[in-house]
Amino acid sequence: MYRIKQATGLKEGGCNFDAKVRRQSIDAADLFYGHIAGIDTLARALLIGEKFLKKAFLQQQIDQRYAKWTTPLGQNILNGKTSLAELVQSVNLQEEPLLCSGKQEMLEAHINNALH
Repeated sequence: MYRIKQATGLKEGGCNFDAKVRRQSIDAADLFYGHIAGIDTLARALLIGEKFLKKAFLQQQIDQRYAKWTTPLGQNILNGKTSLAELVQSVNLQEEPLLCSGKQEMLEAHINNALH
């Protein structure tokens, strides 16, 4: 839903929504409650996506994580202006790359906190 909000809507297409009875839920009322819960979850996800867009925290983390793609080398790779041989040569000239965290745990905690 964050990405849908970021793109200002679906434009074409939609969400695949499916609610069906399962387990011992065999009454028509169970199907009804399943649809209600599904739509409520979708609506809540849209509200949380809006919250993330306003705070810009998630986008800042994404931008930081993929910052090297904005360098001249990164742009050349994205635009198909670098050959594999040039990339090998570039890698051989560099020192051992430093490992950096994807911050998965911090990001999951941040998203989980937004659910409350």
